[in-house]
This record gives sequence, C-alpha cells and structure tokens, in this order.
Amino acid sequence: MAGRRKRERQDDAPESHDRWLVSYADFITLLFAFFVVMYAISSVNESKYRVLAQALGQAFGGKIPQAPTVPDVSNIGNPIEPAPQPPLNRRQTAAQRQYNEALRRERQEMTSIARDIQEALSTLVDEGKVRVTQTDRGVKVDISAAILFAPGDATLTPESGVALRAIAKRLKTDTHDLQVEGHTDDIPINTTAFPSNWELSSARASSVVRLFRDNGVAESRMAAVGRAANFPVASNQTPEGRLRNRRVEVMIQATLPEQVTEVPITDGQGR
Repeated sequence: MAGRRKRERQDDAPESHDRWLVSYADFITLLFAFFVVMYAISSVNESKYRVLAQALGQAFGGKIPQAPTVPDVSNIGNPIEPAPQPPLNRRQTAAQRQYNEALRRERQEMTSIARDIQEALSTLVDEGKVRVTQTDRGVKVDISAAILFAPGDATLTPESGVALRAIAKRLKTDTHDLQVEGHTDDIPINTTAFPSNWELSSARASSVVRLFRDNGVAESRMAAVGRAANFPVASNQTPEGRLRNRRVEVMIQATLPEQVTEVPITDGQGR
C-alpha cells in the first residue's frame, strides 16, 4: 500500500523541461575552449600558452596539453636575407665619399712631401740633426739650431743654406701654408738685440722665412712664430737636452677638407 502511494506521488510530479540547459552549457563551454585553443595556436606565446594549458588541464581532468610545434622554415628554400634597411640619403652619401677621397689624396700628398724632404736631408737625418715626422697637422721638419745659428745669434750660418734650400726647393711649387717656429732652451738671454728668448726665437724663425722667400716660396704662404723656451722636447737639466730644445720647426700645414654637412634652408619662418 505504501509502495503504491509512493509511485502515485512520483507519477504526479510535474515533468522538468529545463534539463536541456545542462547539455547546452556543456556544449558552449567546450566550444569556448576550442576557440581559445585555436587562438593560442595561431599566435604562440610560450608564457601565455603555459598559463592557458594549466587552466585547461585543471578544467579537463588535470591533463596539460603540449605546446604546438611550429615548423622551422629558416633553412627551407633560399637562405634568409637581412631585413631591408631604410634607404640612405644618396646626396649625403656622395658628399661623404667625396670628402673621404679628398682626405685620402691630401694624406698621400703629405706623405710624398715628407719622403722627399727626408731623402734630400738624409745625411742630416742620419746624424740626428734633422727629424721629419708626419702628423694630422701635416709634415714637421725639426732642425737643430746648432747647424743654423751661432749661440745667441739669429744670423744663418753658411752651412745652414744647404738644408734650408733643399726644403725650399721642394716647397716652392707646393700650395700648403708654412709655419716656421723658433725655440730656445730655458737659459735667459739679455742683450741689446735680444732682451729675452722671445726676441731670439722670433728672429730665428724670421731668418728662415726670409731664406725661403729668397728661394721662391711665396710670402703669403708663410708665418714666423717665436716660442721661446715654452715648448721643450727634452729636459733642460742636461746639455744634451738643451741642445735638442734649441731648434727651428718648419710645419707644412695640411689643408684638410671640411666635412660636408647639409643644413636645411628655410624661408625665415621655419618652413
């Protein structure tokens, strides 16, 4: 009797029409997961994929899917070429090439001048009385004052003409500017003609410039400078050092071309 009543109560219970929502929710969840996985495969990011894989693994029973394998195409077909660079300013590149070529020619010319002077004065170079060096400024000919002047004097000795005329012969057809510098040791001088080493060094430089002029070097290319004892090349504590410091330097100045820079032209209003 009791069983019959129980069956009657179950039969009388209203039928549920919402059970399809459970299946629909499961289907939507799976569909969402499918699209998430497809998106992850299309744009692989290892760190993001690891987080996604862990989340999906927890949702689907703890199994973590493996990261998709991206095929290596670096060695397929032709070798990879570097990415194209933005086009260079051709006008600026041409100007740079022109500058470099002018600089190369100038340095070659300076080297030729240095070699010719060193060969012309090879005997004095071997004796250590003349030194020829090439720097960024040009070619420097360092001549000991012992072969040019008597002590405390600025008049050129007869033997000095051999060296100086050889230099003038090479430079008279050249176009580079010359700066002739006179240097002394630190021993003071106080005479009527030379109250200090400034006057002595300046007079010695002027004597060399006059000889160059008389041997065909244009005056407009030359300058005479007195340095006194302010630029020693050796110690003034020894006779040998003072002898080295008493010198005349002939600087053949390089004419380095200025590097071309482009400045935009405006109409005064920034346009």
